[in-house]
Amino acid sequence: MNKIDSADMGPWLSPEDLTFVRHKVPMAYVNIVPVKTKENGDIEGIGLLLHASESGLLWSFPGGRILFHEKIHDAIARHIDNDLGSMALPTIPPSIRPFTVGEYFPTPGVGWFDERQHAISLGYIVPIQGDPTPGESSLDFSWYTPGELRTASLQAEMEEAHVSLLKRALAHLSII
Repeated sequence: MNKIDSADMGPWLSPEDLTFVRHKVPMAYVNIVPVKTKENGDIEGIGLLLHASESGLLWSFPGGRILFHEKIHDAIARHIDNDLGSMALPTIPPSIRPFTVGEYFPTPGVGWFDERQHAISLGYIVPIQGDPTPGESSLDFSWYTPGELRTASLQAEMEEAHVSLLKRALAHLSII
């Protein structure tokens, strides 16, 4: 695993400097779509985290910022460990390629929305072999079947950008 700990920001930016940079430079993120597969490789479930936001409880995918001097592979492993726990047992291939790239803009109606910043998010589908548990910033973790994820009622409980990420993942996995 990565030697960079998000709690040890060392030469990282202060909150004030981070806010300044977010208004000047796109930030790099990873979004992880955790999948549980059957023995034959078929998708059995896709995992979501429940967290509290200003607009209520929302389901979302694990992920977050790539730290300075951190490899993308290490950022994926770090976010899975932080968000899903050490017993999630992800299978991250040594050579990774995102299945999608999303762009967040601080302007509503232009791409995915994040009032804080312009960000680029690399989306990865990662098989999970173990038993995920929600990290400290999440309230719950649940597996959903592809059919459950296509329902309007569940998608209404998700962040808008993550609904788009979900639809891209389902299409990429040929689960339409």
